[in-house]
Amino acid sequence: MLIRISLILAIVAALAAGTLNFVVVKDKIDTLVTDRNTQRDGRISAESERDKTKKELVKTQGELKQTQQQLADTQTERDKAVATATAQTKRADDLSDKLAKTTQERDDSQNELAAYKASGFTSEQVVKLGKTLKSQQDAMTALNGEKVVLQHAITRLQARLNIYEGTNEDIALRADLKGKILVVDPKWDFVVLDIGDEQGVLLNGEMLVSRDGKLVAKVVVRSVEKGRSIANVVPGWKLGEVIEGDEVSPAHPAS
Repeated sequence: MLIRISLILAIVAALAAGTLNFVVVKDKIDTLVTDRNTQRDGRISAESERDKTKKELVKTQGELKQTQQQLADTQTERDKAVATATAQTKRADDLSDKLAKTTQERDDSQNELAAYKASGFTSEQVVKLGKTLKSQQDAMTALNGEKVVLQHAITRLQARLNIYEGTNEDIALRADLKGKILVVDPKWDFVVLDIGDEQGVLLNGEMLVSRDGKLVAKVVVRSVEKGRSIANVVPGWKLGEVIEGDEVSPAHPAS
């Protein structure tokens, strides 16, 4: 009987030890599985971050290449504008010299005509001198017109140079420049003006919008064509709704 009890106790003890070992082993297995899953998730996350970083690097390299190309194109355009402005300035100086010479020749011709009249020369001689004087006056008028065109071109080129060189100087427009708004887009805050390159509008020039003598807004020119231009409303300067027919005038008139 004692032996049987001992055997039962031994069996119970063995079962208890086995159960305890099973619990300990299971805890270790669960811990290992958890560690494995954590390491796997970390590896997957790291690989995902690596792939994302590679994609962002490729994108950044592409954007850098595009920016470098745009910079090169801008520098080329600036150099062309500088060369054109230099040539136009030289031509304007040459025209000024020719205009001064023509003016002097006209004055000389007028003095000679007065002298001929006073001296009692024949009418044929006076007519011939008059034709010479008229020819000189026509030439001077043509030179004056060409000089105005060149000065206008130089002003436009200087405005472009200010853009390429990042100059923040206010662009002066003709003091007598006046126009009206033809079209208004309230969604994108841009307007179309009935004045353009022929009237002296310059790119990035600022103009005041008024109605009945009251300031409504300020716009900045973003595109210039032959007889019209497109401008954006300047943020913070919109004092009222801009409508078709509103008048525009230079915000920075030339002195």
